[in-house]
Amino acid sequence: MRYDLIIFDNDGVLVDSEPISNTILAAYLTELGHPTTYEESLHDYMGAAVHRVHDLVKERTGQLLPEAFEATLHARVFEAFERELEPVAGVSEVLGKLTADGTPYCVASSGSHERIRVGHRTTGLDEWFEEEWIFSSQDVGQGKPAPDLFLHAARAMGVPPERCAVIEDSPLGVQAAVAAGMDVYGFTAMTPAAKLTAAGRVTGLFARMEELPALLA
Repeated sequence: MRYDLIIFDNDGVLVDSEPISNTILAAYLTELGHPTTYEESLHDYMGAAVHRVHDLVKERTGQLLPEAFEATLHARVFEAFERELEPVAGVSEVLGKLTADGTPYCVASSGSHERIRVGHRTTGLDEWFEEEWIFSSQDVGQGKPAPDLFLHAARAMGVPPERCAVIEDSPLGVQAAVAAGMDVYGFTAMTPAAKLTAAGRVTGLFARMEELPALLA
């Protein structure tokens, strides 16, 4: 393994949550009078912290979202997670191989700590992550595309940025990893490769989790 730390994004990389959460977000924004399609939600918000939703709505309409927006959105998403959420196919095997090889890894997500833990508990991925290996945009001042979250995770894990590889599936995440001075591998299961490479220097691309260990070796 040529890296000392593998940093995984969570939504869309560890748990197959993007279709669920973006369907709910688009419907909720539409309900609030801000018509949004599923495709628009993916384009505008995939990989971002929830404050981006507030910022874009205000920028585009001059209106503020309700005070209870985040609580209501999270309640709806978590309810759907309990019914529908699955791990990304093949990711348990990848985590098992990293563990067997003694390669440290962690998760650094735009989602809240609660969202990460609900997703991991529901899918059984919690068995692969110690508490101190979980990092959220809540831990830093700026979320992706700023590099703060990835730099915080590397610092906490005791690894220099240049010895880290980031696994991402969103352009915002690619931008953040490149800004942090880390290699980034783009997962193209949901995002076209061209969108990821347009966001910054991508070291490698893969469409199935089974392909990842060979890329990292």
